[in-house]
Amino acid sequence: MHSYIKKLGFLYKTYVLTILTLGYLTSEMGHFLIGVTSKATARDVHYGDIKCQLLEHLADSNVFNYTLHERCDTSPDQRSCELLVLEDGSPFCEWNYNGLGFQYQLLAGPAFIAVYSIVGVFFGMAADKFNRVRLLSLCTLVSAAAIGLIGMATSYWHLILLRIMLAVGEAGTNPLSTGILSDLFSEEKRGLVMAIFNWGIYAGIGLAFPVGRYVTEMNVGGLGWRVPYYVSGMIGLIVAALAITTMTEPKRTAISEEADNDNNEVSKPRTVVQTPTTPTESSEKTSIWKVLFQPKILILCIAASIRHTGGFCFAYNADLFYRDIFPGYDLGWSLFVVTFLVGSVGVVIGGVTSDSIVKKYGIRSRVAVLAISQLIATPFAYGSIYLGPTGAMVTLAISYLFAEMWFGILFAILVESVPMSVRSTTVGAFLFWMNNFGGNVPMFVEPVRKAYDYKTALAIFYAGFYLLSSLMFGMTVLFMGKKKSKNTNVHTLAGIENGGFKNSESDNGLKGFPSLENHL
Repeated sequence: MHSYIKKLGFLYKTYVLTILTLGYLTSEMGHFLIGVTSKATARDVHYGDIKCQLLEHLADSNVFNYTLHERCDTSPDQRSCELLVLEDGSPFCEWNYNGLGFQYQLLAGPAFIAVYSIVGVFFGMAADKFNRVRLLSLCTLVSAAAIGLIGMATSYWHLILLRIMLAVGEAGTNPLSTGILSDLFSEEKRGLVMAIFNWGIYAGIGLAFPVGRYVTEMNVGGLGWRVPYYVSGMIGLIVAALAITTMTEPKRTAISEEADNDNNEVSKPRTVVQTPTTPTESSEKTSIWKVLFQPKILILCIAASIRHTGGFCFAYNADLFYRDIFPGYDLGWSLFVVTFLVGSVGVVIGGVTSDSIVKKYGIRSRVAVLAISQLIATPFAYGSIYLGPTGAMVTLAISYLFAEMWFGILFAILVESVPMSVRSTTVGAFLFWMNNFGGNVPMFVEPVRKAYDYKTALAIFYAGFYLLSSLMFGMTVLFMGKKKSKNTNVHTLAGIENGGFKNSESDNGLKGFPSLENHL
């Protein structure tokens, strides 16, 4: 089949970008579907909390009665719940699973992120030694199989094991795809190419809301919540098959550049060198520990981890939260528009804004943009928690626009702040800590929700962590250098190939960096 694809000539690169983006989108949708289907999944598989709730058919927006909902919601036990009846004697409440609880938070967060962050490091290393197309096809196959098998789960531990399997497969998607795309496209096009590829993140998260909610409600073949997983898994299998049969390993491209000296001299123009084999590693002359324990790197990492926590708390709880506080309101499509469209726009605006400012004012200005964007997002994030349905969606959109500016700016700052000889290790350590902290701290949402309420829990761990990260990012500004960044060619991660960038000391650049995927 590859010979036929090759005949398309100039369309081959676009075809590869499409396949890789679709694979990323599918994995991301499978990752976040659990937050949308959890209530239906919990009722079928049996996990998490049980409480008194309004019957499903009465909770429909057309016949919703808030008074009845309140009576169910305040019923303390199963007996009192079952005694609540209408005038004709028919019950209007049910004692059932609500999709929340410690088991849900464990399933959504740690079961996935702990494995994902560790395995991603190994896939980053493997990308420099083995055929990336074959590895990527295998990863896509594993993640697609895991998503499809989740639809066949009959116990909670099936879900845990399959989430771990999904994490193993998805861990290789970003580093392997990044390397392939970096070698296929020229330097002038890499920024746009990587933006399109990483758009799969927002598309996957955004599509999880309508697919998880409305396809489940269609109850095709009586399978309910299982259908979204079957469909997603099937698409992933098709992508894996196309990748292994129609794509070939591109030649590895090394980009050589003169390192900036201590006087911040302007770098010489970069040249592209085709190397069919993996570049040779050189001994690192800079201590990685000295770099990692710089105040600016430590504070930046802490701030990023806090911001990551807020993003995960929203992603894993948004659908469940709005169903809980706005029963009778269907906000599935609104959540799709905010996460899919507004989030994508926010990423682009963040990159363009920081790139424009840094040319005039240096790297400190990029950190300032990061801090200010999160500060602006904070009050609107609180509005998305405490306002009514319409106000919540409007403020959520505004908050998301500014909040999602953060990820691209963050890693532009990081790669501009560390020596190239230890950049790969620094980014790897940074992501490992950031993903583990951000992915596991949301577990504390559940005890706070039970002790107080859902709004308070998200006010602390979602909007509150936005505010805290803003303050920490602002503190980072104090530790950044005052000189302008004269070399404007090195301020983004876009297009950095695993093992590709090298300076005059034969440095390996961002070799083997793990996935940048979970950046909500």
